[in-house]
Amino acid sequence: MLRALSGLCLVFWAVLAFAQPPVPALTGRVVDRAELLDAAQEAELNRLLAGHEQATGDQLVVVTLPDLAGRSIEETGLALGREWGIGQKGRDNGALLIVAQAERRIRIEVGYGLEDRLTDAQSALIIHNLIAPAFRQGDFAGGIRAGVEGMIQVVGGEPMEGYLPALGQPAQEQPPLLVLLIVFLVMLAVIGIGGGRGGRGRQARSVMAAAALGALMGRGGGGGFGGGGFGGGGGGFGGGGASGGW
Repeated sequence: MLRALSGLCLVFWAVLAFAQPPVPALTGRVVDRAELLDAAQEAELNRLLAGHEQATGDQLVVVTLPDLAGRSIEETGLALGREWGIGQKGRDNGALLIVAQAERRIRIEVGYGLEDRLTDAQSALIIHNLIAPAFRQGDFAGGIRAGVEGMIQVVGGEPMEGYLPALGQPAQEQPPLLVLLIVFLVMLAVIGIGGGRGGRGRQARSVMAAAALGALMGRGGGGGFGGGGFGGGGGGFGGGGASGGW
């Protein structure tokens, strides 16, 4: 019975992996799939992002999507970061600003190397205090520009000050995903000890441990991707950042 359940779990995860919608191509520093920007606005953003990259080496990319194709914006952000490999390999100094038009969602996805500056709390402040207010007024170009400028400011070592309106208190850091995974592994160990003895108990614990280890290893960064004269350098992403809506 346990073997059958384990086999079904493997098939289920394989189906999920193949069912994921494809990641759009990286065509430049601004990938405006939702067509929220006119040509002049896109060109100005490209100049701003290119200038920042030339000065610091940090890669920031803006992507707008007409919809999320059934994914959450967090899943989308992590998939884009890993597939595109934004940032330099070894420095992991990349970040993405993602806008999903149909779902009215915003995400800042942060590479490992920028998480000490562009923290979850700082990303949330940029989304809620700079981008979302402009979007509510229908000013997508202005909101995206303000978000990019805020990201550049924070990455440059000047943290934003402010309050998250929904909370009425200063933004607080969330526990790192690695800490949550460690807690999860401890819980699995406790469950495994009481979940059965002998071969079957060991087999159940092995299946759960493998799943947890796979989740942990999945935080590693992807490879570089080139296209249209611009490409990621192999930066790593692990789910850092923040999300919001308008």
